[in-house]
Amino acid sequence: MALVELRNVSKIYHLGGEEIRALDNVSLDIEEGEFISIIGPSGSGKSTLMHILGCLDSPTHGTIRLDGTMIQSAGPRQLAAIRNRKIGFVFQFFNLLPKLNVLQNVELPMVYSGVSGRERLRRAMTALEQVDLVNRARHRPSQLSGGQQQRVAIARALVNNPRIIFADEPTGNLDTHTGEAILDLFRQLGEAGRTIVLVTHDPEIAAVTPRRIEIRDGRIAEKVDVTLAGLNRPGRPAAAAAPSA
Repeated sequence: MALVELRNVSKIYHLGGEEIRALDNVSLDIEEGEFISIIGPSGSGKSTLMHILGCLDSPTHGTIRLDGTMIQSAGPRQLAAIRNRKIGFVFQFFNLLPKLNVLQNVELPMVYSGVSGRERLRRAMTALEQVDLVNRARHRPSQLSGGQQQRVAIARALVNNPRIIFADEPTGNLDTHTGEAILDLFRQLGEAGRTIVLVTHDPEIAAVTPRRIEIRDGRIAEKVDVTLAGLNRPGRPAAAAAPSA
């Protein structure tokens, strides 16, 4: 059984009497330990797909199984609990609370799940160690660079040991050099066995993942398994295998 299973999932909006299919009959499996990207141009449906996968939205039709639990008909409280226990999120604009220091921002998911203060501290420092920011634990977000803020967001996503991490355009607000460092961090997490879904419009960013799923007009247009294609061998430029946007 895959960690995530989507079957015939559609998301339909009605605007001014017009039916808009943001997702149209999508089926998809994500295995535990996979590092994949979902790529597509603006308006293709990739963000809608991530929101549904991440329990931030519900489908109009179809079924979703996450870690053995059917979630398409779950209520808001149950979805919030699933997000807190099983899912980590990293967004383009970091979403750190400016009045809290780095350590407190990383601790937040554990506050909501009722973890004791001593355990919160231990786990938060472990997560900060993973992203090489222990020495910034008492700084506030405004005292950090953009790359450091994104590392804090990644630590926060890791701290509850989620089953899957969703990263929505995680380098979109960073310069090229810093973005490459963040992608390298995701690559390391993937090699360590984390399940990661990277959402992007950029083929060069998607090229870092062993498997890529292209979304167009609400449908899966192309699936690329770089591992099977032999394109992730050392010395071969991964960007050459990127699907066109």
